[in-house]
Amino acid sequence: MRKLKLTVLAAGVAIAMGSAACSKPAGTLEAAEETLGAANVKSIEYSGTGKWFQFGQAPNPTLPWPPFDVSSFKAAINYETPSARVDMVRKQTLELPRVRPVPAEARPTQVVSGTYAWNLAAPAGAAPGTAPVAQAQPAAVEERTMEIWVTPQGFLKAARANTATSEPANGGSTVSFAAAGKKYVGTINAQSQVEKVQTWMDTPVLGDTLVETVYSGYKAFGGVMFPAHIVRTQGGHPVLDITVSEVKLNPAVELPVPDQVKTFTPPPVQVNVQKLAEGVYYMTGANAHTIAIDQSDHIVAVEGPANEARSEAVIAKIKETIPNKPIRYVVNSHVHFDHSGGLRTYVDEGATVVTHQMNQPYFETAWAAPRTINPDRLAQSKKAARFETVTDKHVLTDGKRNIEIHSIAGSGHNDGFLMVYLPKEKILIEGDAFTPGAADAPPPAVPNPYTVNLYENIQRLKLDVRQIAALHGPRLTTMADLRAAIGVKAQTN
Repeated sequence: MRKLKLTVLAAGVAIAMGSAACSKPAGTLEAAEETLGAANVKSIEYSGTGKWFQFGQAPNPTLPWPPFDVSSFKAAINYETPSARVDMVRKQTLELPRVRPVPAEARPTQVVSGTYAWNLAAPAGAAPGTAPVAQAQPAAVEERTMEIWVTPQGFLKAARANTATSEPANGGSTVSFAAAGKKYVGTINAQSQVEKVQTWMDTPVLGDTLVETVYSGYKAFGGVMFPAHIVRTQGGHPVLDITVSEVKLNPAVELPVPDQVKTFTPPPVQVNVQKLAEGVYYMTGANAHTIAIDQSDHIVAVEGPANEARSEAVIAKIKETIPNKPIRYVVNSHVHFDHSGGLRTYVDEGATVVTHQMNQPYFETAWAAPRTINPDRLAQSKKAARFETVTDKHVLTDGKRNIEIHSIAGSGHNDGFLMVYLPKEKILIEGDAFTPGAADAPPPAVPNPYTVNLYENIQRLKLDVRQIAALHGPRLTTMADLRAAIGVKAQTN
């Protein structure tokens, strides 16, 4: 009888606690604050495993971002600073039959504190085991701060601090507010849990890009209610999928800003010019390169990488180097965002985009999206993009110089992949198939399959290549360098 009384008493206590936790109307902002204990959460740390996806690097414009297996994920957030540190151990997922380089384990650490962001990593080229140093990442402040406020407790705190509006929806409510000029929209379900948070960021290719984070499987972790599953999508595809295994409430999260981050000033966009042949110029800088080719009455640019700022600087340098001629064409090697983020600037200049045929529909759809967050030149001029597409081979000519554009067939890197060949000058222009290292660096122990595939394509097309102008990397190379990189002995090309 005593045991029965104790059981009844315990049940009564649980009911009373549940009633206290739900003292506000279910599904409201106030109820969610109580259910998730938002007022008592000063900081939080959550850990787990799952997937990370490389935004903007889909191997085909119809496919999602490529996945990486995450064996360890830990996010530590201080809501009062605000600041956050994310540590991850990840390795690219094998997706046979697509052939990629042997995946290497990466251990990125990304930090934001107030108006500063930085990564912790060993210096480039450092020996294994070298201590990481802080590397300023000012362009990452917005995104990393957003990731603080889209967490469940972070969203509720930001909603309360920014006079959110709320409307009933599906037994719960939709909560909206603006913070630091950014719009946030959250869904609170009938169980008074933050189920989904949406916000928007500007990206050079996609414009106003929806970032949506969905939470499910809420349960008690060490004194706080937190979701067991987190899925974030960006640009319509997942960028993060984490199963949470541990949560710590109010841990010490101290993230002082290193002096080198505080004093860092972003350098101006630098464009260096190297003449490769008569009328052929290598426009390099910041590991994002463009080739300018002087034709009789116009200019052909090969690649519009990075973003509008990069393209504006390159276009200005092209006009200085080759005055009084319009840029009539811009050739795009592939759709990856680091190679296509500056194309719209060339379209605004009046250039026709030359790209693989599978890329045109993607660009047309992406470029039609709203650009209200950060309108670029093309959004303001509203010029229509013009395309010429390539399947296997396409030739641009002024009657004196031919510019051959070939498909790189069978590459595991990208399915709509192009290279440019100048037969008169015997110059090959390519990006991502062969990215050379320093001149004194030893060849890789295992050849990169993208580079092997490039060599096979050069052989297949019987191209007489003397010089290779890579669209990434620190230097020009030759066929001898390419052969060395894949372990092929010198032979007649």
